[in-house]
Amino acid sequence: MLILATLGWGSNTIAGRLAVGEVSPMMLIFLRWGFVVLLIAAISGRAMMAEWGIIRKKVKWIFLMGGCGLSLFNALFYMAAHSTSAINLGIIQSIMPAMILVGSFFLFGSRINKIQMAGVALTFVGCIVVITKGSIDYVLLLTFSSGDLLMLVACLFYAGYSLGLKNRPDVSGIVMMGYFSIAAFIMTIPLVIIELLIVGLRAPTQQGWGIILYIAIMPSFLSQIFFMRGVDLVGPSSAGLYANLVPIFSAFLAAVILNESFSMYHFFAMSIVFAGIAIFEFQKRLHA
Repeated sequence: MLILATLGWGSNTIAGRLAVGEVSPMMLIFLRWGFVVLLIAAISGRAMMAEWGIIRKKVKWIFLMGGCGLSLFNALFYMAAHSTSAINLGIIQSIMPAMILVGSFFLFGSRINKIQMAGVALTFVGCIVVITKGSIDYVLLLTFSSGDLLMLVACLFYAGYSLGLKNRPDVSGIVMMGYFSIAAFIMTIPLVIIELLIVGLRAPTQQGWGIILYIAIMPSFLSQIFFMRGVDLVGPSSAGLYANLVPIFSAFLAAVILNESFSMYHFFAMSIVFAGIAIFEFQKRLHA
């Protein structure tokens, strides 16, 4: 479930880059979540209504999860896609497991030993290597890519969403995703209005419609369902580690589809990130 989810998210980085010039970012997420709402309503509308008695007790939580965790993550993600590469979008998402782990420690009291913390620290280092392009000059001159920094903030929102799944009510994954999608769609309305007033909207081109449909079905719908099921099976901390597969899928697809170059600092960053995961997982299993 988690591998399929991360494959979908890896392909989302490619779709995000392909969408540049084909549809404006807020219009993209508005239509994306609109399609998802219609899709889930058609499949499980009756089940959603049947579970309303449980859901209405957690309306604020659903809005935070769908409106902030999903919609704001998407908004920042597609804005970032305008000023950084698909490979960077994927690799920076590697920092999410560390964010989730730290959040699990502070929110749920999950125990982390020194060796596990070293593994988490390595994932941060790998992310910094990507943002600085492996050059100390970027640190000294503070010439980070705005897209890289936007992606970092986006990861904070999705890490919060992942942690929040621990408290989801006892309903099916597709019903839960249906209500999250409604919250995400509602949040896109003010975002579209802001985009209209500041820079103007760009209606989708023919290719743009194809990209939106793909994003709505794979990363927005199927990947989210797969991820929720994965969290149910292994918990948020372990599930979060699988986010590190996103840069692998992103880098491979970017090289094949977008002809993006894969630089040595990308390889170095990914090596550091996976070393951190290996240390964390080894120590975790040693004490299981």
